[in-house]
Amino acid sequence: MKLMLLIFLAGQLRFALHDEPKTTDPLLMADESAEAIGYLTEGVLIRINRLTQKPEPELATSWKISKDSTKITFQLRPNITSDVVVKTFERLLDPALHSPIADTFKTEKGTVKVTAQGPSTVTAEFPAPTASIEIMFDQVAIGSGLGPFVVAERKPGVFILLKKNPAYWKKPLPQVDTIRIDIEQNRDLELLRFKRGEIQLIDKLTPDLFERIPEAVDAGPTLDSEFLWFNQAKRAPIQEHTKDWFRSAAFRHAVSQAIQRADLCRVVYRGHATPAVGPIAPSNKLWFKEGSASKLDPLKLLISDGFHLENGVLRDRAGNAVEFSLITNAGSKTRERMAAMIQEDLSKLGIKINIVTLDFPSLIERMTRTLNYEACLLGLVNVDPDPSEMMNILLSSASNHPWNPSQKTPETPWEAEIDRLMLAQAATADYHVRKKNFDRVQEILREQEPIIYLLHPNSLSAVSKQLIGVKPTTFFPHTFWDAEHITVGSR
Repeated sequence: MKLMLLIFLAGQLRFALHDEPKTTDPLLMADESAEAIGYLTEGVLIRINRLTQKPEPELATSWKISKDSTKITFQLRPNITSDVVVKTFERLLDPALHSPIADTFKTEKGTVKVTAQGPSTVTAEFPAPTASIEIMFDQVAIGSGLGPFVVAERKPGVFILLKKNPAYWKKPLPQVDTIRIDIEQNRDLELLRFKRGEIQLIDKLTPDLFERIPEAVDAGPTLDSEFLWFNQAKRAPIQEHTKDWFRSAAFRHAVSQAIQRADLCRVVYRGHATPAVGPIAPSNKLWFKEGSASKLDPLKLLISDGFHLENGVLRDRAGNAVEFSLITNAGSKTRERMAAMIQEDLSKLGIKINIVTLDFPSLIERMTRTLNYEACLLGLVNVDPDPSEMMNILLSSASNHPWNPSQKTPETPWEAEIDRLMLAQAATADYHVRKKNFDRVQEILREQEPIIYLLHPNSLSAVSKQLIGVKPTTFFPHTFWDAEHITVGSR
């Protein structure tokens, strides 16, 4: 029996996700768990190597970019036809689908047009010059089930079992026969199972557990960010006076100024994070704009906007006590601790916060569909350092536009300006023009603070000594990005 167990382990890679994937549709994936499954099971035309950050051929054997950067032509592998690629993009760009990925392919002059030039040749033509054009295709799953692994079994809330894809184009096939991905929200239990050898990777390690694992790796600063925002949607089913607070830039600035970011990095992240001043991490030197928001007295800001303190309670002009709920995902001790520290910081202004934790599907449902929440604490995973990666967050029409999603037309002048600037930077290959436009976007976000950016975490992971070939990186996925080359042995 012991020998059989050893053989089983040698052929199986095992790790955990912290939430059930919300969807299996690769063109609708927006949560980290779904994206992890998609990364392992779906094929893309070009894959960005997570270690080198350079594009590599996948379902496309090669590509050629036109001199004016408006067109990219792909030569396809024998296992994929141009018809499949064209149909994928037709579905992706269908407005009825509401794919968050589709926003990446928008410019101020229109969207991409994908056509077949033969059975093995596809052209994607943009209405204007587009920078880093090839990087955009890393996120679009072509067809279905063309990745190194396929889903063999799924037990919702318990596990997802992947097996290597016998029809995978790359040879040799993946080294492991199967990948078992357990759904495990309890981080302490995940750590215990890692120490027992029951799981072999922890792709995203919490800072408090980092120091308890000898195999832990800090790969350095990520491009990710942790942030909070207030629900500003007019159609949201929350009280009107509460919406008035949230739609006040002075109120948002005051909350931002009151939050002690350095303490969040020091206490919650044990020093493995950097305070944020905007959407771009300082490690992203090409696009980060130097400078920070002015240091202002938060209470003076609130008083200037008609708020006042009464017996230690902050009240608005009408006398309503300032109290709101802050939702975040259940099972994340890091975010729960951040929420508790933010709660304490804001209590000094007389603001009362009620912390509510929800399972991830319920959280996404409230954020994007019912809009039945007041404030949210969450994070954003960034793989591509290019600002176009943020189109599905910053465009007012985007379904993932956090504070007021899916607007038919921008509801504020500053959102209209962000739209114009984001589409303009995506419509040229000139870095200096793009940088000027995106610098202004960062300035607007600091002036208005619709999103209160808190910190940029480091990439913390753990890798079992059983595994060979794991190369932790700062980009998601941090440890299993090269899963087809990972081998499993005995301790």
